[in-house]
Amino acid sequence: MLIRTACEQDIPRINDLLYQVLMVHHNGRPDIFRPNVKKYTDEELCWILKDPMRPIFVAIDEEGVLEGYAFCIFEDHKGSHVLTPIKSLYIDDLCVDETKRGLHIGKQLYDHVVAFARETGCYNVTLNVWSCNTNAMKFYENIGLVPQKVGMEQIL
Repeated sequence: MLIRTACEQDIPRINDLLYQVLMVHHNGRPDIFRPNVKKYTDEELCWILKDPMRPIFVAIDEEGVLEGYAFCIFEDHKGSHVLTPIKSLYIDDLCVDETKRGLHIGKQLYDHVVAFARETGCYNVTLNVWSCNTNAMKFYENIGLVPQKVGMEQIL
């Protein structure tokens, strides 16, 4: 498995995976997530790919097929009067093709993100996961992540 920085040629396959992620969320919370849409337009993806503060890493199998991605965002709390001035790497989205899950591609992507975060002087790696996505929650717990904060709601 090769992990590399994404490029514009990857957009069609990234789109396939963005739809998969959205459907996991829609199936878990149809009251919040619309079906059959994706998080980013192609124009937004092109912009993100050019932004050094928002690296995207992709996992490419031996046949050259993109099987997963990790969208990341650098966060810096310099200037905050509440938070310590740390640099974090936030994983905005991590997905492995639903037909390839269980093959440790997600772990390889995550390990790559952690190594990149260390190399770039980050204090930590963070992410959010929806409670309805129990498979993702188990995956993240199994690779060593622990809750940092919990979002709560009351539906009215």
